[in-house]
Amino acid sequence: MAYVDGFVIAVPTGNRERFIEHARKADALFIKHGATRIWECWGDDVPDGKLTDFRRAVQAAEDETVVFSWIEWPDKETRDSVFARMEDLMRDDAWNPELNPVPFDGKRMIYGGFTPVVRMGE
Repeated sequence: MAYVDGFVIAVPTGNRERFIEHARKADALFIKHGATRIWECWGDDVPDGKLTDFRRAVQAAEDETVVFSWIEWPDKETRDSVFARMEDLMRDDAWNPELNPVPFDGKRMIYGGFTPVVRMGE
């Protein structure tokens, strides 16, 4: 059964192209190691909520844009295998922070793994 990792981050709006470049490099490795699909989505209609919202969840500043991303895996076992080897995988240039610096504050990233319970389409 498929498994999904979801992420919400705040990216400085001026770093949009840097973010896309970073994501293309890093995401290619997830695909190489078993991910079936990855979506990196740049926020363009992210309203303020009454109690909470995406912007508040990641403490986005006025000059930051919320990015919503997910990685689809064929199953949780594949995902867990990749994450267990993350320290070794970090040696790849695409994940080396000196060669492919993260263009956002990773401390404010929200992420988690999810088991799909309803899936329609595609």
